[in-house]
Amino acid sequence: MSFITFENKRIVVFGLANKKSVAYFIARELIAAGAEVLHVVRSQERRKTAKKLFPDCAVFVCDVEEEENIVRVRQEIAAQLGAGLLDGIVHSIAYANYSEGFKPFHETRRQDFLQAVNISCFSFISIANNFKELLASEASVVTISISTTKMAAENYGYMAPVKAALDSSLCFLAKSFSSFSSVRFNAVAPGLLKTSASAGIPGYVDSYLYAEKAVLRKRAVSTQEAADAAVFLLSDRASAITAQTIVVDGGMATNYFDRDIVSKAVG
Repeated sequence: MSFITFENKRIVVFGLANKKSVAYFIARELIAAGAEVLHVVRSQERRKTAKKLFPDCAVFVCDVEEEENIVRVRQEIAAQLGAGLLDGIVHSIAYANYSEGFKPFHETRRQDFLQAVNISCFSFISIANNFKELLASEASVVTISISTTKMAAENYGYMAPVKAALDSSLCFLAKSFSSFSSVRFNAVAPGLLKTSASAGIPGYVDSYLYAEKAVLRKRAVSTQEAADAAVFLLSDRASAITAQTIVVDGGMATNYFDRDIVSKAVG
Protein backbone atom coordinates (compact mmCIF):
# COMPACT_ATOMS: atom_id res chain seq x y z
CA MET A 1 0.00 0.00 0.00
CA SER A 2 1.23 3.50 -0.82
CA PHE A 3 2.26 5.69 2.09
CA ILE A 4 -0.14 8.36 0.87
CA THR A 5 -3.37 7.56 -0.94
CA PHE A 6 -6.43 9.58 -1.84
CA GLU A 7 -8.66 6.80 -3.10
CA ASN A 8 -12.34 7.78 -2.83
CA LYS A 9 -11.44 11.28 -1.68
CA ARG A 10 -12.65 14.55 -3.16
CA ILE A 11 -10.56 17.70 -3.03
CA VAL A 12 -11.45 21.21 -4.24
CA VAL A 13 -8.50 23.20 -5.58
CA PHE A 14 -8.89 26.98 -5.78
CA GLY A 15 -6.42 28.99 -7.84
CA LEU A 16 -5.28 27.15 -10.95
CA ALA A 17 -4.00 29.65 -13.51
CA ASN A 18 -1.69 27.65 -15.77
CA LYS A 19 0.85 24.85 -15.87
CA LYS A 20 3.28 26.80 -13.66
CA SER A 21 0.78 27.25 -10.83
CA VAL A 22 1.27 25.64 -7.43
CA ALA A 23 -2.37 24.58 -7.80
CA TYR A 24 -1.51 22.69 -10.99
CA PHE A 25 1.22 20.64 -9.33
CA ILE A 26 -0.95 19.90 -6.29
CA ALA A 27 -3.89 18.78 -8.43
CA ARG A 28 -1.67 16.59 -10.59
CA GLU A 29 -0.27 14.76 -7.57
CA LEU A 30 -3.70 14.36 -5.96
CA ILE A 31 -5.10 12.81 -9.12
CA ALA A 32 -2.10 10.48 -9.42
CA ALA A 33 -2.80 9.34 -5.84
CA GLY A 34 -6.42 8.56 -6.66
CA ALA A 35 -8.31 11.70 -5.69
CA GLU A 36 -11.20 13.29 -7.52
CA VAL A 37 -10.23 16.94 -7.97
CA LEU A 38 -12.67 19.79 -8.53
CA HIS A 39 -11.10 23.00 -9.76
CA VAL A 40 -12.26 26.52 -8.98
CA VAL A 41 -10.70 29.20 -11.18
CA ARG A 42 -11.05 32.97 -11.42
CA SER A 43 -12.40 33.45 -14.94
CA GLN A 44 -13.90 31.77 -17.98
CA GLU A 45 -10.55 32.09 -19.73
CA ARG A 46 -8.87 30.16 -16.94
CA ARG A 47 -11.68 27.61 -17.06
CA LYS A 48 -10.67 26.86 -20.66
CA THR A 49 -7.05 26.40 -19.52
CA ALA A 50 -8.11 24.13 -16.66
CA LYS A 51 -10.20 21.94 -18.95
CA LYS A 52 -7.23 21.54 -21.29
CA LEU A 53 -4.91 20.59 -18.43
CA PHE A 54 -7.43 18.43 -16.57
CA PRO A 55 -10.11 17.33 -19.06
CA ASP A 56 -11.62 14.81 -16.64
CA CYS A 57 -12.08 17.28 -13.78
CA ALA A 58 -15.08 19.45 -13.04
CA VAL A 59 -14.19 23.15 -13.26
CA PHE A 60 -16.08 26.02 -11.64
CA VAL A 61 -15.59 29.77 -11.97
CA CYS A 62 -15.36 32.06 -8.94
CA ASP A 63 -13.73 35.46 -8.54
CA VAL A 64 -13.25 35.44 -4.77
CA GLU A 65 -12.97 39.22 -4.58
CA GLU A 66 -16.77 39.26 -4.33
CA GLU A 67 -18.02 37.04 -1.51
CA GLU A 68 -21.32 36.32 -3.25
CA ASN A 69 -19.31 34.39 -5.84
CA ILE A 70 -18.00 32.12 -3.09
CA VAL A 71 -21.56 31.53 -1.90
CA ARG A 72 -22.64 30.70 -5.45
CA VAL A 73 -19.77 28.31 -6.21
CA ARG A 74 -20.40 26.55 -2.92
CA GLN A 75 -23.95 25.85 -4.10
CA GLU A 76 -22.73 24.64 -7.47
CA ILE A 77 -20.21 22.28 -5.89
CA ALA A 78 -22.80 21.00 -3.42
CA ALA A 79 -25.01 20.07 -6.35
CA GLN A 80 -22.07 18.29 -7.98
CA LEU A 81 -21.32 16.32 -4.80
CA GLY A 82 -24.87 15.19 -4.18
CA ALA A 83 -24.84 13.41 -0.83
CA GLY A 84 -21.05 13.29 -0.75
CA LEU A 85 -18.59 15.43 1.22
CA LEU A 86 -15.24 17.02 0.57
CA ASP A 87 -12.08 15.63 2.10
CA GLY A 88 -10.03 18.73 1.51
CA ILE A 89 -9.73 22.22 0.09
CA VAL A 90 -6.66 23.90 -1.39
CA HIS A 91 -6.52 27.71 -1.32
CA SER A 92 -3.81 28.83 -3.72
CA ILE A 93 -4.94 32.41 -4.27
CA ALA A 94 -3.07 35.68 -3.91
CA TYR A 95 -3.20 39.05 -5.59
CA ALA A 96 -1.42 42.38 -5.27
CA ASN A 97 -1.64 45.38 -7.56
CA TYR A 98 1.88 46.05 -8.84
CA SER A 99 0.67 47.91 -11.93
CA GLU A 100 2.37 51.12 -10.81
CA GLY A 101 5.67 49.39 -10.12
CA PHE A 102 7.69 49.42 -6.92
CA LYS A 103 6.69 51.85 -4.17
CA PRO A 104 8.12 52.29 -0.66
CA PHE A 105 5.97 50.43 1.87
CA HIS A 106 4.82 53.63 3.58
CA GLU A 107 3.29 54.76 0.28
CA THR A 108 1.02 51.71 0.03
CA ARG A 109 -2.40 52.78 -1.15
CA ARG A 110 -5.32 51.89 1.10
CA GLN A 111 -7.37 50.40 -1.72
CA ASP A 112 -4.49 48.20 -2.87
CA PHE A 113 -3.82 46.90 0.64
CA LEU A 114 -7.47 46.15 1.37
CA GLN A 115 -7.94 44.47 -2.00
CA ALA A 116 -4.93 42.24 -1.34
CA VAL A 117 -6.24 41.33 2.13
CA ASN A 118 -9.65 40.54 0.69
CA ILE A 119 -8.42 38.31 -2.13
CA SER A 120 -5.37 36.73 -0.49
CA CYS A 121 -6.55 36.30 3.10
CA PHE A 122 -10.23 36.90 3.70
CA SER A 123 -11.15 34.59 0.82
CA PHE A 124 -9.55 31.74 2.79
CA ILE A 125 -11.75 32.50 5.80
CA SER A 126 -14.85 32.93 3.66
CA ILE A 127 -14.27 29.68 1.77
CA ALA A 128 -13.85 27.82 5.06
CA ASN A 129 -17.05 29.30 6.44
CA ASN A 130 -19.18 28.78 3.36
CA PHE A 131 -17.92 25.25 2.71
CA LYS A 132 -18.01 24.05 6.33
CA GLU A 133 -21.10 21.88 5.86
CA LEU A 134 -19.57 20.24 2.79
CA LEU A 135 -16.40 19.20 4.62
CA ALA A 136 -15.95 15.74 6.07
CA SER A 137 -15.35 15.78 9.83
CA GLU A 138 -11.61 15.15 9.43
CA ALA A 139 -11.02 17.09 6.24
CA SER A 140 -7.85 19.10 5.59
CA VAL A 141 -7.72 22.70 4.38
CA VAL A 142 -4.39 23.99 3.04
CA THR A 143 -3.37 27.44 1.89
CA ILE A 144 -0.17 28.68 0.24
CA SER A 145 1.83 31.30 2.13
CA ILE A 146 5.46 32.50 1.90
CA SER A 147 8.58 31.32 3.72
CA THR A 148 8.91 34.44 5.88
CA THR A 149 6.80 37.51 6.54
CA LYS A 150 9.39 39.13 8.81
CA MET A 151 12.03 39.97 6.21
CA ALA A 152 11.41 43.33 4.56
CA ALA A 153 11.82 42.47 0.89
CA GLU A 154 11.15 45.90 -0.56
CA ASN A 155 9.75 44.71 -3.85
CA TYR A 156 7.28 42.35 -2.15
CA GLY A 157 5.95 45.22 -0.07
CA TYR A 158 2.54 45.03 1.49
CA MET A 159 1.95 41.39 0.52
CA ALA A 160 4.13 40.24 3.42
CA PRO A 161 1.77 41.70 6.07
CA VAL A 162 -1.14 40.22 4.11
CA LYS A 163 0.47 36.78 4.18
CA ALA A 164 1.17 37.24 7.89
CA ALA A 165 -2.57 37.72 8.38
CA LEU A 166 -3.17 34.56 6.36
CA ASP A 167 -0.76 32.61 8.57
CA SER A 168 -2.41 33.95 11.71
CA SER A 169 -5.86 32.92 10.51
CA LEU A 170 -4.86 29.26 10.66
CA CYS A 171 -5.02 28.93 14.43
CA PHE A 172 -8.27 30.87 14.65
CA LEU A 173 -9.95 28.73 12.00
CA ALA A 174 -8.66 25.51 13.57
CA LYS A 175 -9.97 26.62 16.96
CA SER A 176 -13.34 27.72 15.59
CA PHE A 177 -13.89 24.50 13.66
CA SER A 178 -12.81 22.36 16.63
CA SER A 179 -16.17 23.06 18.28
CA PHE A 180 -17.94 20.88 15.72
CA SER A 181 -15.31 18.94 13.73
CA SER A 182 -11.70 17.78 13.42
CA VAL A 183 -11.04 19.74 10.25
CA ARG A 184 -7.38 20.80 10.02
CA PHE A 185 -6.01 24.10 8.72
CA ASN A 186 -2.40 24.44 7.60
CA ALA A 187 -0.23 26.44 5.23
CA VAL A 188 2.71 25.58 3.02
CA ALA A 189 5.22 28.42 2.98
CA PRO A 190 7.67 27.99 0.11
CA GLY A 191 10.71 30.04 -0.71
CA LEU A 192 10.80 31.90 -4.01
CA LEU A 193 9.21 29.92 -6.86
CA LYS A 194 9.10 30.22 -10.64
CA THR A 195 5.41 30.92 -11.22
CA SER A 196 3.55 33.25 -13.56
CA ALA A 197 2.17 35.16 -10.57
CA SER A 198 5.63 35.83 -9.14
CA ALA A 199 6.81 37.15 -12.50
CA GLY A 200 4.56 40.16 -11.96
CA ILE A 201 6.48 41.27 -8.86
CA PRO A 202 8.96 44.07 -9.65
CA GLY A 203 12.56 42.85 -9.42
CA TYR A 204 11.50 39.27 -8.70
CA VAL A 205 14.06 37.63 -10.97
CA ASP A 206 16.97 39.18 -9.06
CA SER A 207 15.41 38.12 -5.75
CA TYR A 208 14.93 34.60 -7.08
CA LEU A 209 18.57 34.34 -8.17
CA TYR A 210 19.72 35.62 -4.77
CA ALA A 211 17.48 33.13 -2.97
CA GLU A 212 18.96 30.31 -5.01
CA LYS A 213 22.41 31.24 -3.71
CA ALA A 214 21.11 31.41 -0.13
CA VAL A 215 19.48 27.97 -0.23
CA LEU A 216 21.84 25.51 1.45
CA ARG A 217 21.94 23.18 -1.52
CA LYS A 218 22.44 26.12 -3.96
CA ARG A 219 19.36 25.08 -5.90
CA ALA A 220 16.03 26.88 -5.68
CA VAL A 221 12.93 25.30 -4.22
CA SER A 222 10.78 23.88 -7.00
CA THR A 223 7.04 24.28 -7.33
CA GLN A 224 6.81 20.50 -7.23
CA GLU A 225 8.46 20.46 -3.80
CA ALA A 226 5.97 23.00 -2.46
CA ALA A 227 3.11 20.96 -3.93
CA ASP A 228 4.41 17.75 -2.36
CA ALA A 229 4.27 19.36 1.08
CA ALA A 230 0.69 20.47 0.45
CA VAL A 231 -0.32 16.98 -0.66
CA PHE A 232 1.14 15.54 2.53
CA LEU A 233 -0.81 18.01 4.66
CA LEU A 234 -3.99 17.07 2.80
CA SER A 235 -3.42 13.39 3.50
CA ASP A 236 -4.42 11.28 6.48
CA ARG A 237 -0.70 10.92 7.28
CA ALA A 238 -0.76 14.50 8.57
CA SER A 239 -3.77 13.89 10.81
CA ALA A 240 -2.14 15.41 13.92
CA ILE A 241 -0.83 18.53 12.17
CA THR A 242 -3.05 21.60 12.37
CA ALA A 243 -2.72 25.37 12.75
CA GLN A 244 0.82 25.16 11.35
CA THR A 245 2.78 26.94 8.64
CA ILE A 246 5.23 24.46 7.12
CA VAL A 247 8.25 26.27 5.67
CA VAL A 248 9.66 24.78 2.46
CA ASP A 249 12.69 26.95 1.73
CA GLY A 250 15.65 24.57 1.46
CA GLY A 251 17.16 26.08 4.61
CA MET A 252 17.39 29.57 3.13
CA ALA A 253 16.34 31.24 6.37
CA THR A 254 19.37 29.76 8.14
CA ASN A 255 21.89 30.82 5.54
CA TYR A 256 21.85 34.59 5.09
CA PHE A 257 25.51 34.71 6.19
CA ASP A 258 26.65 32.22 3.58
CA ARG A 259 30.38 32.72 3.03
CA ASP A 260 30.11 33.14 -0.75
CA ILE A 261 27.29 35.68 -0.47
CA VAL A 262 29.11 37.67 2.21
CA SER A 263 32.38 37.73 0.26
CA LYS A 264 30.65 39.11 -2.82
CA ALA A 265 28.81 41.73 -0.78
CA VAL A 266 31.91 43.10 0.97
CA GLY A 267 34.58 42.21 -1.52
